[in-house]
Amino acid sequence: MNNNFFYIVSFLSVVLLLSGCGSQDNIQKTMAKRDKKVTRIYLIGDSTMADYTGDYEPGKDYMKNRYPITGWGQVFQPFFAKDSLVFLKFAIKTDSVAIIDRAHGGRSTRTFFQEGRWRSVYENLKPGDYVLMQFGHNDSSEKHPERYVDIQGYKEFLRLFVTQTKQNGASPIILTPVARNYPWKDGKLQNVHGEYAKAPIDVALEMNIPYIDLNTLSMEYFANKGQDFTTNHYFMNIPENTYEAYPKGQKDNTHFQPEGAKAVASMVYQEFKKIITTQKK
Repeated sequence: MNNNFFYIVSFLSVVLLLSGCGSQDNIQKTMAKRDKKVTRIYLIGDSTMADYTGDYEPGKDYMKNRYPITGWGQVFQPFFAKDSLVFLKFAIKTDSVAIIDRAHGGRSTRTFFQEGRWRSVYENLKPGDYVLMQFGHNDSSEKHPERYVDIQGYKEFLRLFVTQTKQNGASPIILTPVARNYPWKDGKLQNVHGEYAKAPIDVALEMNIPYIDLNTLSMEYFANKGQDFTTNHYFMNIPENTYEAYPKGQKDNTHFQPEGAKAVASMVYQEFKKIITTQKK
């Protein structure tokens, strides 16, 4: 597929979204009814960021059907417990923070937009909210044309998310894709994302917004822990007859067990704290 295709898709999708949305007055009235004492942090992205509990898969029990798979967004809320907000007081003036995780498995920037997932976030954004966006895993998957997006298209959709976040007075933060547990070389985890790890930084610098290089941070963190520990404790490599959802075991070096998800969530929180406290001081 050529680059022009994705520019056209992006342009047409914007037109459809803007024509399909309610009036700005209606959006503002909806926002006005919301609790002003809560800062909302929206997470948009793929399966590594997703929250598999609740209604992620309607009709299915998480503990029976999916556990222990855990997206880092699923364990992000505890970092914003009331006692911890004192460390964010320069930036967050509300009484509480609510993490709203809209990430979903298998989604690239393009499919996240085309399925209306971005629209559901955009229509509810208000000043003081944040949007953390982490894509790349599925955008780069050429073997899955239904989700694949080339580099230029990937950048265009990130620009769209950033622009519309700012239009509603919210603050965008771009993340590079979290590392996969391969390839390893001489005890170091290598970058498997190629240009898809660089493109988000390019867009952030171009649009003068903050970014978190989660790819580099996670590669370095996992390397420090070592390949064996990372493989067995952080990623979904589990023996058979251990969990109800995986009686035959699992070998998965993309998705996280709870311990891995918590480690990544901690990285993101520390970088988020640096960004917002630096901006607001």
